[in-house]
Amino acid sequence: MPSETHRRHAEPASSDALIEIDHVSFGYDASRAILSDLSLSFKRGKVTAILGGSGCGKTTLLRLIGGVYAVNKGAVRFDGEVIDTRNREQLYRLRRRLGMLFQFGALFTDLSVFENVAFPLREQTDFPEAMIRDIVLMKLNAVGLRGAAQLRIAEVSGGMARRVALARAIALDPELIMYDEPFAGLDLISMGVAANLIRTLNDVTGATSLVVSHDVAECMTISDHVILLATQGRVVAQGTPAELMNSTEPEVRQFVRGEPDGPVKFHYPARPLAEDFGVTL
Repeated sequence: MPSETHRRHAEPASSDALIEIDHVSFGYDASRAILSDLSLSFKRGKVTAILGGSGCGKTTLLRLIGGVYAVNKGAVRFDGEVIDTRNREQLYRLRRRLGMLFQFGALFTDLSVFENVAFPLREQTDFPEAMIRDIVLMKLNAVGLRGAAQLRIAEVSGGMARRVALARAIALDPELIMYDEPFAGLDLISMGVAANLIRTLNDVTGATSLVVSHDVAECMTISDHVILLATQGRVVAQGTPAELMNSTEPEVRQFVRGEPDGPVKFHYPARPLAEDFGVTL
């Protein structure tokens, strides 16, 4: 009998969902599926963590929501509107409503902290420079870096650079903020700061936040809802952080507790050693 967390992902998307993933399948080529018949919904105003091992399709899912790639089957809906990657006008309009924190920041190293945050405002609005200045300084103040506005990117630490990227992601006051591995490479203090910022910004702005991460502890602390994915985007379980942390299902327990032995195998599927090396073992 399937558990409550297994059953929940099959329910139809509710009307308060900002993003709906409707029976989506996707692969970068015909030989390997990254996502297979995946259905999910992400509620407005909530922080949802998307967890799972490397290669299960977490970042790919964010790219599909952002319209970077087209689905092979199914549909991705943003506020009820099916995303069409062939419709450039629609993509520009929808992307203005979302912010993206990339895994490695993707900052412009030849621009200052200020100019990095100002970039989307200059590209996507016709605001006067005085207004852009005020907005940039407000966003930098929100992440604690107003005093670093004139520094070069090479002059800031890795944790500070991640906060600059976050300030840029929220420059246009997006309804949806997507975080791709926001805690990667950060020390414990910077990690805590980043986690608190994600939660605070979500609560203050009313945005919807999707956090893709391998960091179980931080995600469980700040999330309203957690989704655990496996290979090909299979939903292992989803629910509140407490439900997943207290789960007795072996695959869930192994992942959230970081246990080396369990249903999730270390080795990628391969032929027997004897076939590759021509020896009898």
